[in-house]
Amino acid sequence: MRKLKREHSWFRRGAFAAVLALGVVAIVAATGGTRVQAAETVRISLFSWPGYGFWFVIKEKNLAPNLNLDIQIIEDPLQSFGMVTAGQLDVMSSTSEFGPIAIERAMPVRLVAFANLSYGTDQIIAAPGVTSPKDVEGKKVAVMVGGLQQIFVGKWLEDGGVDPNGVEYVNVIMDDAAAAMMGGDIAAGELWEPYASQVLSGLPGSIKIADSRSAEWASTGLLADAVYMNADFIHAKRAAAVELMGALYKAVDLWKQNPAEINAIIAKGLNFDVKDVEMVLGKDGSGTDGGLYPYTFTEAARFCGSAPGEPPFGQKNGQIYAHWRLVNEWWIKFKQVASEIPAARGVECGLHRELYESGFAGTPDPLY
Repeated sequence: MRKLKREHSWFRRGAFAAVLALGVVAIVAATGGTRVQAAETVRISLFSWPGYGFWFVIKEKNLAPNLNLDIQIIEDPLQSFGMVTAGQLDVMSSTSEFGPIAIERAMPVRLVAFANLSYGTDQIIAAPGVTSPKDVEGKKVAVMVGGLQQIFVGKWLEDGGVDPNGVEYVNVIMDDAAAAMMGGDIAAGELWEPYASQVLSGLPGSIKIADSRSAEWASTGLLADAVYMNADFIHAKRAAAVELMGALYKAVDLWKQNPAEINAIIAKGLNFDVKDVEMVLGKDGSGTDGGLYPYTFTEAARFCGSAPGEPPFGQKNGQIYAHWRLVNEWWIKFKQVASEIPAARGVECGLHRELYESGFAGTPDPLY
């Protein structure tokens, strides 16, 4: 099986990766003596993860006819954030926790949407003999330091009455985390599939002790993928930004209607086996038979507070702001940021609002 490459090397401390210069060429075609303006080029990056593959669907199905999508796979999200900051990328997919860090570093990056909710992909696996957070106190825990995985473990510890800084965090990528746990030196680790199952089958006595599929975790919206945009792109090329957001949800709708076809397009774009995409996204279009739940437009707009009603899984309207505060609080605890940063500086839900008011999902409520 091809291994899923969701290895966030940007969580490691260090300087930005070198920023690559990109050129955008405006193409003008002549038809019958009339000059036709080329489609607006939008530069998008993602790393190799099926939840981000809907950009390929937009391009394959021409769901954004006024846009030319320049899609790049960049495995180091920190490099992508640097390129967005430099104006060399317009849009990127990554996990949802980087917003406060970006704003503290004065990056012109805005969190514009929650794309997918982790729904079973992320798990905390305990070594033999560990049955509660108390059993982990003072021991080693494998995580990707500085990422959602560390917050997941930290909150699990705190909810269980253990100081989240009272363990030794071992900073590892997934390959190494699984190997370290089976080597017997780690009390618990945050892993996603297929690594979690590898440990459960290869380490007798190990157990799954927390799971993002459970109601208590799904309701927090903590573990999620997101869409980020360059702030100047959002304002200077507003029509393109709105069209792209609408196209993203058209792609999700197509997946729900025909998951086999859309999973194949995503697999081709990522150079994955289809079965690997199915393991993450599922096969039936429900969003609940795999490990990720892709938000529809209405669900994402509600999470942003840009449309009436409640998101799924017990989440609340406008919860994106509570998510920002939750992540910010944890980054202060883990010394990734120095202070509280207002969500209004980093969250941009106006694209959802424009789509809602345009009737994208039906007649809008004039009183909302």
